[in-house]
Amino acid sequence: MKLQEIVYQIDKIQLKNDLPLISVGDTVKIGVLIQEGKKQEDDKKKGSSKKSEQKNSLVERIQPYEGTVIAQHKAGIHSTITVRRIFQGVGVERVFTIHSPFLKTIQIIQRAQVRKAKLYYLRNRVGKATRLKRKN
Repeated sequence: MKLQEIVYQIDKIQLKNDLPLISVGDTVKIGVLIQEGKKQEDDKKKGSSKKSEQKNSLVERIQPYEGTVIAQHKAGIHSTITVRRIFQGVGVERVFTIHSPFLKTIQIIQRAQVRKAKLYYLRNRVGKATRLKRKN
């Protein structure tokens, strides 16, 4: 077996099959797995003055990230989407690898009718000018 075939087999195993059909212009809500730093938990026993055992553990939580898909790159396991949102008056763009294990959920909230493959022109727009026409 050639090296290229082995890599292809490994990539095929790691692909996600339950992804929705995402297109440019969609408003999506992505659940991103966040690993926070180690937190110490004190298990205090009543009546004892000595220090109890401290446990160090990584805390994982799912943080929602909602925005508009402005670009999409399709390349098998390396497929990405660029999601833009406005946070406290500042535009924030984030690139997500679709098949990453750190993406837990992808929900499509609204679909929009667009005529371009990349919506980079939204970077220069502010307020109501960033609205997109809904798809019927």
